[in-house]
Amino acid sequence: MEILPIVIGTAGHIDHGKSTLVRALTGIDPDRLKEEQERGMTIDLGFAPLALPDGRVVGIVDVPGHERFVRNMVAGASGIDLVVLAVAADDGVMPQTREHVQIMQLLGVRRGIVALTKIDVVEEELVELAVEDVRHALRGTFLEDAPLQRVSAVTGEGLEDLRRALAAAAAAVEPRSATGIFRMPVQRVFSKPGFGTIVTGIPVRGAAAVGDTLEVLPAGARGKVRGLNAYLQRTERIRSGHSAAINLADVERELVRRGDVVATPGYFAPQRMLAARLTALPGLERPIADRLAIRFHTGTADPPGELVLLDAAEIAPGAAALVQVRLAEPVVAAPGDRFVLRLASPVVTLGGGTILEESRFRLKRRKDFVLTTLGRREESLDSPLRRAESALAARGPEPATLEALAKEVKEPAAEVAGLVAELAAAGRAQAAGAGRWMHAEAYAAARDRLHAALSEWFAAHPHRLVADTLVLRQASALEPGLFAALLEAEEARGALERRPGGLVQLRGREAALAPEAAARAAAIAGRLARARLQPPSLAEIASELGAAPEEVVPLLEHLADRGELVRITADLHLAAPAYEAARAEVIANCERHGHLEIPELRDRLQTTRKFLIPLLEHFDLRGLTVRQGAHRVLRRR
Repeated sequence: MEILPIVIGTAGHIDHGKSTLVRALTGIDPDRLKEEQERGMTIDLGFAPLALPDGRVVGIVDVPGHERFVRNMVAGASGIDLVVLAVAADDGVMPQTREHVQIMQLLGVRRGIVALTKIDVVEEELVELAVEDVRHALRGTFLEDAPLQRVSAVTGEGLEDLRRALAAAAAAVEPRSATGIFRMPVQRVFSKPGFGTIVTGIPVRGAAAVGDTLEVLPAGARGKVRGLNAYLQRTERIRSGHSAAINLADVERELVRRGDVVATPGYFAPQRMLAARLTALPGLERPIADRLAIRFHTGTADPPGELVLLDAAEIAPGAAALVQVRLAEPVVAAPGDRFVLRLASPVVTLGGGTILEESRFRLKRRKDFVLTTLGRREESLDSPLRRAESALAARGPEPATLEALAKEVKEPAAEVAGLVAELAAAGRAQAAGAGRWMHAEAYAAARDRLHAALSEWFAAHPHRLVADTLVLRQASALEPGLFAALLEAEEARGALERRPGGLVQLRGREAALAPEAAARAAAIAGRLARARLQPPSLAEIASELGAAPEEVVPLLEHLADRGELVRITADLHLAAPAYEAARAEVIANCERHGHLEIPELRDRLQTTRKFLIPLLEHFDLRGLTVRQGAHRVLRRR
């Protein structure tokens, strides 16, 4: 059996013969519920395989027509590629006829056939009037030029013509791709003795095979695929465009319900906020207002929520706007998914459109950044490459791993790696540390923030040659990993130099002192050199120079930047030769004894406890030594 990977759906008013037509075409009664069969009315979704004249098989989803069951109708329509609109010749176009056409159009269905049913119960003149009624009602819709087949499921008249029309229409539909990340909205869930939990639905993307591990969301339960069924036949593999059943091991029946999603693990997450482009139905009696209580239909889910208008005060009938829906329950969806919006009470279809992003935050109205980002998202929906670029751009200064990007773009990580490499080659993406990426514009802005922080700091400290990286990171407000990556990249291109102790120096920067300050700095350097390991305090230096301590601090900093002295504490500075001699003696002492013998070290350095203790604590902080019990030892490299 060759399966054509498209799904046909029925639509139309209650009692216009949809289920009877499916039964006549397939030999299968889609009304599976006892209540449906007793009442002669479809309440829930039905399914039947249809053999086309060329031998291939497609699936038919039969949806309810009664207004009370429109939510079930929308759930069934979520995976439909081609619609058969049933209109009874004795009734003509009815309210649910129009609403079903609107819903199909909102969900992105673009092809269909009109089946004028029950032609056996009316005279020919009434059939012609019904045809005119249908053509008039469908003007301006996707079914305006659709083939119209007159048919009687009772006598069989027109059934073969309808089969041929379905085969021709199915051949014109582009089959769904079996590539990408597997995802299937759940239409039904039940348990079967000896099998366990079984979920049914129409995969919207990707493929799954027996033995795969799948995830049920939002519960997060994972289970192995024990068995698969497509078109009432066991199979080893299902794909998008199949109406399928999945037998999941180790997933409790109670954890799954209609509206959930079965998917490849790691790519989808339940969301309570989604940004979208919403188009209002032209026939609405009044505009759609901000903060409206709504019911949001996407896939097979239909949670209640609130509508927030982002770029308009209201949406006039027939107009479109950017919106954010804030839901009472999480749903699993992806950019590009279609949705239908209905008023919470009374239940009226308002419009529908396309999901643009899974929002991480509440979006503010009429903000240029928000609208620009969503505009870029909208333009990128049809291209994985542009979606990857849009996802990077939306993150701004926040770098993304390939795994995080794959989750946003909803493409395999290996494919996303190729997309990012392509963007990088085109100058639209930039590496931002190990395995992390940013949009090139955001990276350039972050680099500008780093250099602005450097410029501002040196402008405030003209006597300094180096800046503390911790101070710079706080001033630039850059994420730590990105800040480190920027420093490394800027050093590689020769813009700056990183120095030990968390310091950074701009290449070519000089810090010249005024003559009087330079003379004082030289005097300080000479005094410390003579004092060796018993140096004067800050107050003593200031007193000897006849200066205030706050005037001496910049001179000490300048000398430290030049490498002429080393700051041990705020009040203790050593000339660089004395410091290096002390460091060498600490190493030699530890190597002789296996640990540091402090009395011996003190005598060899010709210093006192007053200076030695802060010096040893300094070496601990610098990583030269480490305390081990009662002794200090050299830190192992």
